[in-house]
Amino acid sequence: MTLSTGSVAPDFTAKDTNGNTVKLSDFKGKTVVLYFYPKDDTPGCTKEAQGFRDSYPEFQGKDIVVLGVSMDDEASHKQFAEKYGLPFQLVADVDGSITKAYDVEGGGYAKRVTYIIDSDGKIAKVFDKVNTSSHAQDVLEIVS
Repeated sequence: MTLSTGSVAPDFTAKDTNGNTVKLSDFKGKTVVLYFYPKDDTPGCTKEAQGFRDSYPEFQGKDIVVLGVSMDDEASHKQFAEKYGLPFQLVADVDGSITKAYDVEGGGYAKRVTYIIDSDGKIAKVFDKVNTSSHAQDVLEIVS
């Protein structure tokens, strides 16, 4: 059961692709697309990430932050981001604490769920059924 629309998005602190510390609270005042995915460099996850990559200028134009989260480590994220030219941060949830806080734990991996978090830190929309081919565009339609 995912977190519900209108609830406060749990804050977190973790490392990103480049070893930088990322906190959700750092993005207060901006809309955040927080997308969870099972594993770096697998077919569905790659397709989903490429969709966000290809649509990234549109997200930037709307001043929207895109964060991808999986339970892979920083090295895996870095390799995945470099291989596919991903311009957004991937968050390494190696201990599964973010995955658990957002209730998307799938038995050792994160389920494919996306949260749109508004500028006040509340969950504005939950995507718990994701089409990896069109997901970035589906999200853009909601945030436009």
